[in-house]
Amino acid sequence: MTTTDRRRTSARRDTLLGDQPGAFASARYVRITPMKARRVVDLVRGLPVDEAQSILAFTPQAAAKTVGKVLDSAIANAGTTEGLPTGDLVVSVAQVDEGPTMKRWRPRAQGRATRINKRTSHITIVVQPAEVVAQSKKGAKK
Repeated sequence: MTTTDRRRTSARRDTLLGDQPGAFASARYVRITPMKARRVVDLVRGLPVDEAQSILAFTPQAAAKTVGKVLDSAIANAGTTEGLPTGDLVVSVAQVDEGPTMKRWRPRAQGRATRINKRTSHITIVVQPAEVVAQSKKGAKK
C-alpha cells in the first residue's frame, strides 16, 4: 500500500467497512444516554434507508431526531464521497457507544449531596448498497 492510498481511507472506515462499498457517519458526544439512543437505533438497523427515515420521522423519542440527522449524513456521504446511488442503500451497521460521563452534584437534605451522571453517546451509522448486504448475509449462512 502506498502513502497516497493510505491517506484515502481512514482506520475508522477500515474497521467499519473494510474494502466493501459503503459510507458511514457518526455523531460524537451527543447529550443523550446510550440506553435511550440504542432503543431508537435498534428500530432502523437492517432496513432500507427510505423506510428508516420514515420510521425515524414518526418515532416520538428525543433520540430519533439525532439518529435521523446521522442517517441523513451517512446517505449524503454515500452519494458525494463514494459515488453510490442513494436509492438502494441499506443501514448495515448502527451502533451506539458510550461517551464520557459528566458528573454533577445535587444538594440533598441534612447537608448531603448525591451524584448526577449526565451521560453522552457516540452514534455511528453505516449504509451499504442492498446487494452487498445481501451477499454478506448469504456468505454468513454458509
